[in-house]
Amino acid sequence: MKTIFTQIIISLFFANFCLAQLPKVCSGEVKRFEKFESKYVKARNVDVWLPAGYGNNKKYAVLYMHDGQMLFDSTSTWNKQEWGVDETLSKLVSEGKIKDCIVVGAWNSNTRHCDYFPQKPFESLPKTVQDSIYKANRQGLFGENIQSDNYLKFLVKELKPFIDKNFSTLKDRENTFVSGSSMGGLISMYAICEYPKIFGAAACISTHWTGVKPAENNPIPAAFILYLKKNLPSPQKNRIYFDYGTATLDAHYPPFQKLADEVMRSKGFSEKNWITLEFVGKDHSEKAWRERLDIPLTFLLKK
Repeated sequence: MKTIFTQIIISLFFANFCLAQLPKVCSGEVKRFEKFESKYVKARNVDVWLPAGYGNNKKYAVLYMHDGQMLFDSTSTWNKQEWGVDETLSKLVSEGKIKDCIVVGAWNSNTRHCDYFPQKPFESLPKTVQDSIYKANRQGLFGENIQSDNYLKFLVKELKPFIDKNFSTLKDRENTFVSGSSMGGLISMYAICEYPKIFGAAACISTHWTGVKPAENNPIPAAFILYLKKNLPSPQKNRIYFDYGTATLDAHYPPFQKLADEVMRSKGFSEKNWITLEFVGKDHSEKAWRERLDIPLTFLLKK
């Protein structure tokens, strides 16, 4: 079975062959902005899903999602899996369970790990520890230095203003959300901590608490937990969802998620504004995330 790190490399190569192919969706449509330019990070494609009946006669909430090429169409993904975002959202809207929304899927690039790894927790580690982590992971993960602060600036200072200008959106915190899985779960957690006035809620799915390949005496999870203690947003104004499976890579997450949950409780989060769920037997894959996607999407977008 391929590891997540092999999968990342394969996905980046595969993405080069899919640039011109728009994803097929069950309803609505996808508009693509190819090679969206940024002064903060490498240019990348951005896919915007608009629900059936989208129009300027009303305003829509906005869900920002990472790894945008994996969201809608399994025929164009490296592993022939997808999140099924269009199917799940269309069903939830038709059932009246969630707000009307659009989805902004920012593709990853060959700097994915550098973009998604929370920067301030990493830089809180001693310089010698940072150097050792870089040295051990230069092949496959850290081709460049961590730059997630710049990635968030791209989302908040460039992409969001573009979306709000060109689409009929609700621009406030209560209608702006962020979500991702694995490293995308980490950067979603980081996004709501760094920009709590922008993102009202975050869904962190199969959050990759180890940061790199799981190993003994890994200092990274402790840095993430300490960062949470110092930077969690207000439970009165923000909401956070976590989950994890118990198979493959997800099997490493429970002890770290337990520590994160203790921090959440200590900061005043409760079932009103926070959920952590365990999915026994579920692995680290788009297939597993698709099966339960209705739960985090309902949490984020509930009326």
